[in-house]
Amino acid sequence: MPILEHLWIIPLLPLLGCAINGLFGEKWPHKAVNWVALGATGLSFAFALEAVREFIFVRHEQLFHKEFFDWIVAGSFRGGFDLQMDQLTVVMVLVVTGVGFLIHIYSTGYMAHEGGYYRFFSYMNLFMFFMLILVLAANYVLLFVGWEGVGLCSYLLIGFYFLRKSASDAGKKAFIANRIGDFGFMLGMFLLFRTFGTLDFVQVFSKAGPLPHEAMGQVGTLTAACLLIFMGACGKSAQLPLYVWLPDAMEGPTPVSALIHAATMVTAGVYVVARSHVLFIHAPTAMFVVAVIGCATAFFAATIGLVQTDIKRVLAYSTVSQLGYMFLGCGVGAFSAGIFHLMTHAFFKALLFLAAGSVIHAMGGEQDMRHMGGLAGKIKITYLTMLSATLAISGAPLFAGFFSKDAILFHSYLSPEHGGILYGVGLFTALLTAFYMFRLMFLTFHGKQRYDEHHVHVHESPWNMLGPLVILGILSFIGGWFALPEFWGGTDSFANFLAPALGSSEAASGVSEAAAHSLQMTLAGVAVFTALLGFLVAFWLYIRQPGKPEELAKSLKGAYTTLLNKYYVDELYAAVVVKPLLWISTNVLWKVVDVGVIDGTVNGIADGARSIGDAVRHTQSGNTRSYAVWVVIGALIVLAIIFWPVIGPAMGMVPR
Repeated sequence: MPILEHLWIIPLLPLLGCAINGLFGEKWPHKAVNWVALGATGLSFAFALEAVREFIFVRHEQLFHKEFFDWIVAGSFRGGFDLQMDQLTVVMVLVVTGVGFLIHIYSTGYMAHEGGYYRFFSYMNLFMFFMLILVLAANYVLLFVGWEGVGLCSYLLIGFYFLRKSASDAGKKAFIANRIGDFGFMLGMFLLFRTFGTLDFVQVFSKAGPLPHEAMGQVGTLTAACLLIFMGACGKSAQLPLYVWLPDAMEGPTPVSALIHAATMVTAGVYVVARSHVLFIHAPTAMFVVAVIGCATAFFAATIGLVQTDIKRVLAYSTVSQLGYMFLGCGVGAFSAGIFHLMTHAFFKALLFLAAGSVIHAMGGEQDMRHMGGLAGKIKITYLTMLSATLAISGAPLFAGFFSKDAILFHSYLSPEHGGILYGVGLFTALLTAFYMFRLMFLTFHGKQRYDEHHVHVHESPWNMLGPLVILGILSFIGGWFALPEFWGGTDSFANFLAPALGSSEAASGVSEAAAHSLQMTLAGVAVFTALLGFLVAFWLYIRQPGKPEELAKSLKGAYTTLLNKYYVDELYAAVVVKPLLWISTNVLWKVVDVGVIDGTVNGIADGARSIGDAVRHTQSGNTRSYAVWVVIGALIVLAIIFWPVIGPAMGMVPR
């Protein structure tokens, strides 16, 4: 059976796993829940591999598009359950199913002693279903189903420990921030439908292709649509100003952080921008906005990560920063470089979160790096795998992040719109990244021991947790080798593979191939030197001079406090948005509209009916003669009503 002809099987399997565990898993032992959850995601990964094989070797990388059934039909509009596979889908579906499967395996060890075990895996499988719908969809309508679905699952998984107020608040914060972005995304879809009469990818892009490019600074229809779509991407992928939900999302279990907020869901915004590249290319103003927001977010989040002490929170701000890099790549027209970094980031950031979970597991739940230290010799496998991911995210040569970061910085440098500034900020962000990641490594694994061995029994994690770490560690090293030939004057295999779906980057137009290669090698050398500088500063501060960071914090108290409090953005939002809305909802919507108008009207009618009833009640005196009088009066009134049409004209009181 050709899997390509039955692509619906790939998302269906996790949905079945969700339903089975959700309905029956409460009474099952953990092993039975594991078989269902891992079987569903493992089979989905296997079917995805087979579909990719058929796409490459049977269809010879030609777009596969199939309409399975009509879903929404209204007049000329059709929104069908249509799935497709092209080169971009191949990358996304393998990342979602492959990394997702490894995280599910890890979760069987990490969540083994937690309550709600079956519920956790049901939510995780449901997330996989919606994410696969998102990346396999052949139109914006079905994509939006997956888009909203992963938002729902994010709420459920972030707030998994719902008895803890901080977790339930974080879940609500994520849900609300995503709804703000989704409002813009919906408006963008409506504008596209009004312009092209369809929301099918193939038809929209084929109609948009021949249209003239809008001038820089002009906000035409396509620019407006792209900016609205990007607004949705800012919410989902945690970019300024809607990034605030992702750091708080660390309240969820660590595997949730790895799956949703490192490897898959937060990259959905990058995927949508890349998928809509035909529209963005026609809207240079929108692309410039994407590049600026991405660059600013990368720098902004990296500065906050410099001083955080919670190991997961450092990684959360790192995720926000790396997502900014991906948008920077897309904004300068290097869509394949942005997706390349998306893929490599899925490897090393999932590994970083899972390794952090292994550290937390070893430390009995401790997450503050100030209470760690000297763990390298006690949890060696966790240390080595996390070191691999740290080298990758820092841009060490031959590691995955080196190639993808280099591609983004190279194309940023060549951008005609303020390329020098974008490159400079991106390069400085790379220095900050290397610094805060090695700061994390030194505080956690090196230096003196800062915990009490009598209360903390440090131990390595079981192999159902370490196995995924080792696999992701290998991928963090070799995951970028698709671009390896380019550094010897060859071709970028990954970019060539994505070219039919994303086109080739125009960033290097006007530059000879030899000059471009020479420039890229030079910029790569600068990037490596910058990362090395970040490493050396972290080494000097936290290994050679371990007391120096505290001295610097005191001497630079204002800057340190500002960064530690995350630029007071949450407090600003609370003062400008949250408190005014709460005041309006309490004093206007509740006390005036709800209590005064709605309840007042309903209660007023009830009080009036009660008063009338009370007055009428007094007519029931129990006196027979009174009742007889009322009967006579009633009879006379009835007779008058009946005979009035005859008597009235005769008496001249009613015109004939």
